[in-house]
Amino acid sequence: MQKNYLYEPTFVTSETINVVIEIPAGTNKKIEYHKTSKQFLVDKMEGVDRIKPYLPYPANYGFVPSTLSDPAIGGDGDPIDVMLIAETLPSGTIIEAIPVAMLRLVDEGETDDKVICIPANKKLRTVDASSLAEMNTKYPKALEIIRLWFEFNDAEESIAVKGYVDASEAIQEIKICQKAFQIKN
Repeated sequence: MQKNYLYEPTFVTSETINVVIEIPAGTNKKIEYHKTSKQFLVDKMEGVDRIKPYLPYPANYGFVPSTLSDPAIGGDGDPIDVMLIAETLPSGTIIEAIPVAMLRLVDEGETDDKVICIPANKKLRTVDASSLAEMNTKYPKALEIIRLWFEFNDAEESIAVKGYVDASEAIQEIKICQKAFQIKN
């Protein structure tokens, strides 16, 4: 029986979360975890692999398990998304992470926030910052790269970037999405 990544625990501690990697940093392939087959597959549009015709993903992209961005309140109906700043990790990796910020986005009229994280394991980190303030001080261009990537990576999507919020707001949003998942399941 294959593992169902959607049902992994959301929180490891009160300040760290589990992250499931779907898309390794450095690829242009739009890889998604499929709920029914329980596999990580390149998403298809009209039978053709979805490849981002832009720069590759600047960080590992995935989701927080056991969460739901509730469509009833404007969410996209998927688990809350994550950008994990670390070296490339393969699809299916589950990693303990520290939320440092969240990029607020609206994609095609739906809330599509991205939690920005670093690995909890210091040996896996590529940046040394554990808050939005530290990221702004030490790595402001990294945040700018991520923001610009989401703003311009897909000319066919209408994305409105609302800006960054700090870790406490990110954790609060994760808890809201965790509760929505619990209610639905």
